[in-house]
Amino acid sequence: MGGGGGGGSDGDGGGVVAGGTVIEFPACDGETASYTWPPRIPTRLRRRFLVHCNKTPCTVEHIEAKLRLADLRRQEYYEKLSSKARPKPRSPSRSSSQEEDLGQRLEAKLQAAAQKRLSILESAQMRLARLDELRQAAKTGVKMRHEKEREKLGSKVELRFQQAEANRMLMLKAYKQRRATLKERSSQSLLRKMARENKYKERVRAAIQQKRVAAENKRLGYLEAEKKRARARMLQVHRVAKSVSHQREVERRRIRDQLENRLQRAKRQRAEYLRQRARLNNSIPVNWKMHKQADVLSRKLARCWKRFLRQRRTTLDLAKAYDALKISEKYVKSMPFEQLALMIESSDALHTMKTLLDRFESRLKVFRAVAAATNHPSKLDNIDHLLKRVATPKRRTTPRPSLRSRDAKKAASPKETVNNPAKLSRYPVRVALCAYMILSHPDAVFSGQGEREIALAKSAEEFIREFELLLKIILEGPLCSSDEETGSMLPTRCTFRSQLAVFDKAWCSYLNSFVAWKVKDAQLLEQDLVRAACQMELSMIQTCKMTAEGDSVELTHDMKAVRKQVSEDQKLLREKVQHLSGNAGIERMECALSETRSKYFQAKENGSPFGTPIPHLISPSTSSSSSRASVARKEKNSVENIERPSRVVRTLFKEDDTPSKGCGSSAPRTNLDSELGTSVEKLVLENELIVNEFLHEQRHAFTGVFKLIDEDPNSVKAKVREAMEKAFWDSILESLKRDDPDYDRVVQLVREMRDELCQMAPDSWRQMIVESIDLDILSQGLKSGNLDIDYLGRILDFALVTLQRLSSPASDDEMKNTHQRLMKELTEICQAREESDHSNVIAMIKGLRFVLEQIQVLKQEISKARIQMMEPLLKGPAGLDYLRNAFANRHGSPSDACSSLPLTIQWFSCVWNCKDQEWEEHRSSLRDLDCGRSSQEFIPSTTLRSGGNFLVSPNITSPNSTTTNITGDQQPECKGETVDLLVRLGLLKLVNGVSGLTKEALPETFILNLSRLRSVQAQIQKIIVISTSILICRQVLVSERTVASAKDMEVIVSKCMERLIELLDNSEDAGTEEIVESISRFSTDGSEAVDSEKLQSRKAVMARMLGKSLQAGDAVFERVSRAVYTAARGVVLGGTGLKGKNLAETTLRQIGAAVLTDKLIKAAEVLVVAAAVSVSVHGQWYTQLTGNM
Repeated sequence: MGGGGGGGSDGDGGGVVAGGTVIEFPACDGETASYTWPPRIPTRLRRRFLVHCNKTPCTVEHIEAKLRLADLRRQEYYEKLSSKARPKPRSPSRSSSQEEDLGQRLEAKLQAAAQKRLSILESAQMRLARLDELRQAAKTGVKMRHEKEREKLGSKVELRFQQAEANRMLMLKAYKQRRATLKERSSQSLLRKMARENKYKERVRAAIQQKRVAAENKRLGYLEAEKKRARARMLQVHRVAKSVSHQREVERRRIRDQLENRLQRAKRQRAEYLRQRARLNNSIPVNWKMHKQADVLSRKLARCWKRFLRQRRTTLDLAKAYDALKISEKYVKSMPFEQLALMIESSDALHTMKTLLDRFESRLKVFRAVAAATNHPSKLDNIDHLLKRVATPKRRTTPRPSLRSRDAKKAASPKETVNNPAKLSRYPVRVALCAYMILSHPDAVFSGQGEREIALAKSAEEFIREFELLLKIILEGPLCSSDEETGSMLPTRCTFRSQLAVFDKAWCSYLNSFVAWKVKDAQLLEQDLVRAACQMELSMIQTCKMTAEGDSVELTHDMKAVRKQVSEDQKLLREKVQHLSGNAGIERMECALSETRSKYFQAKENGSPFGTPIPHLISPSTSSSSSRASVARKEKNSVENIERPSRVVRTLFKEDDTPSKGCGSSAPRTNLDSELGTSVEKLVLENELIVNEFLHEQRHAFTGVFKLIDEDPNSVKAKVREAMEKAFWDSILESLKRDDPDYDRVVQLVREMRDELCQMAPDSWRQMIVESIDLDILSQGLKSGNLDIDYLGRILDFALVTLQRLSSPASDDEMKNTHQRLMKELTEICQAREESDHSNVIAMIKGLRFVLEQIQVLKQEISKARIQMMEPLLKGPAGLDYLRNAFANRHGSPSDACSSLPLTIQWFSCVWNCKDQEWEEHRSSLRDLDCGRSSQEFIPSTTLRSGGNFLVSPNITSPNSTTTNITGDQQPECKGETVDLLVRLGLLKLVNGVSGLTKEALPETFILNLSRLRSVQAQIQKIIVISTSILICRQVLVSERTVASAKDMEVIVSKCMERLIELLDNSEDAGTEEIVESISRFSTDGSEAVDSEKLQSRKAVMARMLGKSLQAGDAVFERVSRAVYTAARGVVLGGTGLKGKNLAETTLRQIGAAVLTDKLIKAAEVLVVAAAVSVSVHGQWYTQLTGNM
């Protein structure tokens, strides 16, 4: 802009002063007038203003600061521009005038420029002020517009909200109307549906009722038809019986007439023969005829002897058959009692021995008859009075009145009684075999050593010696022996005849001693039976609350069951007493019962406690126990619970053999009373066991009616029961195979079958059952000698069909198939007549046995169903109340706990002092577990003295170690309550003991859980054995130094542990050898073959270490036992949840047994459940005991 001004001044002719710069500023009015408002702002400034205006609004101070900066920049620009100006060369003449003009003009221009600048500045300030006013006006306008818009929007929003609220109310109203409409429609539809269903149900009920009426009419028609058929059969049987009796009478008369005719003819022939013999007494033809008859008789005798040899009925054959049984002195002394009893009771042994003794008797009679014929008479000793003492009479059921009247005529015939006297065998087979029992097991037969026992033992030994010498003579021939009694050394010849006489003499001495011992034993046994009957009577009176007149209060179902059970047991006892002592014994028993009742009511009136019912009948003696054991062993049909278990029997059935010292003869009596008990107490105890099992959730144990534990079929008890059942059915079969079969037992079995069916069936069926199984027809047919197998088959078929109707529908198919198979098998047996003459008898016995077994199975199912129906009730508070009341009845109220629960007090005292320490240790373990600081403790290497040491790292687990899957309800943890803590710790210490749990060492509150606690104790001991064995296996692997890595060691140890667990689970009697065998057979190189020498050395080391480590007091045993106890305590106190599982696994990992955590949790869970149930049942007694401690 300055350059432009300079050019203008040069055109006017002005000169330029040397050394200065002339700048011309136009100051004319035209330029000023040409400036328009508002002035045009340069683009650069406008852009800057726009940028700044977009950011923040400019203030007056900000604008003035910018103007000052612009003024400074402009001055700097002018100065810079002035310094760049160059003076033009001018002539010297014109320099002075021009300088003056230039000075003036320059000064004028400067003034004009200053004025212009001031005007520009003023205009700029005015413009900025105007801009500020505009900005403030715009801002005010914007605010007002914003307020207006906000008010407008607010009004719009409020209007829309009101519209939305109105719409919502309309929609809600429409929804309610629609919902009411739908509800009304659904209710109407439901009403219509219910009406249709009601109509359908009415139609179905009507149809069912019609069908029921039709079925009932049909059934009544069938019953009427069956009755008619039965009456027709009855009439037909009567007619057949009459016709048979008539035919027999006609045949009998015909045979009698024939016999009389033959007798007359024989008399005439004899008279004729005598007359001819008198005439021809010395004739030769008579002698020839006599020789001819003798020759014929000799040939007949030879044929008979050959047939006798072919039948192997000689004395030598019988002796060989008996010798094959291996029943001799040298064998029986080393034979267990149970094996000898089974051998003696076997049918083969009884049959062989009886046949041989009968042969001895017949030979003895022949020898005596021959001696009498040769003028050397020798009379047999009369021992009939002794044989009557040991003879077992036949047991026959009491016949019905109808049968009694018909059989009275037969029994009243004196001729038959005289002609068929009861023949007693001189050598009873069972008495003879009892000598071997007395000789081999005197401790099992005798519990005392009286004079009669000693004499019987000596006579039995002498009898067996002479009997075996007689057998030796039969088998080997006559023997030579020296006569030591006379002092002569000359050999004497012992023949069969002489030894048979000596044998008979020894037998008479043995039989005399046996009878003397048996008579006293029978008397004592009678006293025991009467005592048992009185105890049952007393218990029934107390339970049923009977009065002196015999009345009782309203009987409940349990009381009726008690009375029925007691009456049945007393009936059995009466039969036994009658068998022992006859009617006199029955009278003594009735007197004792009446005296017991009178004494009880008298004591009740006086208010004094009633003690033993019959003290005058019991006289303690040592011989009573021995006699009881022997008679109970000889009499198979005696009551099982009355036997006193001998030492062998206690061992056989795994009972504790802990006889009390110093009790003398009272200990056997106490054992008898405790084993006898009463039926009432047994029933109550069984009910308590059932309720207890339900509360512990052990439903799988109910396999029998009241059996809570499945009996092992391989156990000795099961085998003995099976053998006794087989002997019973074999005896029935043998009695039917004789020439004169005894069908009374068959009738009795059929009666039992009918009674069982009537008892289980509804009342409306009983008449049909009685008519279908008619015992009168059956007994008449059997006694007539005609075994009607078709009628028996119909009876069995009816019984099976009835059982099928009574059983559950789920087992119909199975029962039908079984029924068909049985009938097919019986048909095949009946058709196989060529193989056996007694096929019908075998089929009948097999069918009866099958039906009776099916009845027992059905009774068990009914009992199970009844118990299962009561399961919801028994598993609730009612079950706890029942056990609580039963415990109170047995041990008194909680206030008497200090005196009535001595074992529980002793049990609590053992745990009381250490409960706080155990609880603190448990809580400390829980805190350590929560903080993740599991204790790293290891067994020191000095405890295993075969070399090497190891550390059980918690990070290395067994390959089979898996996380415990806790299914079902988890048992709660202990909260530290005193009673709960005492019971849990007490149970844990009981099962952690080394010695086995017994009933005497168990608290009164856990008597019902004895088997359960024994099982838990066995599991814990099994875990200790497995843990110790695995530690030894690890130690051996380390000592051999053949394992390359810890992983290989864990694989080997895992395989050994699996074999060991399988061994201990499958074999309860596994010993050290079996354990060592299972953990020692491994190879470190991966091959299956193992060096035999190395294996034997390894086994020896392991056996020595295992034997030492499983002894009480050993460091390894103590450490492992403590670890297992701590792990079990973690589960018992911490529950079966995650806490208890982690505690157990952490503790077991310290001994390398983390894989056994599951087993330990299962065992400990049983303890937790038992403790919870006991606290719920016996909590009041526990509280009373802990309050006094």
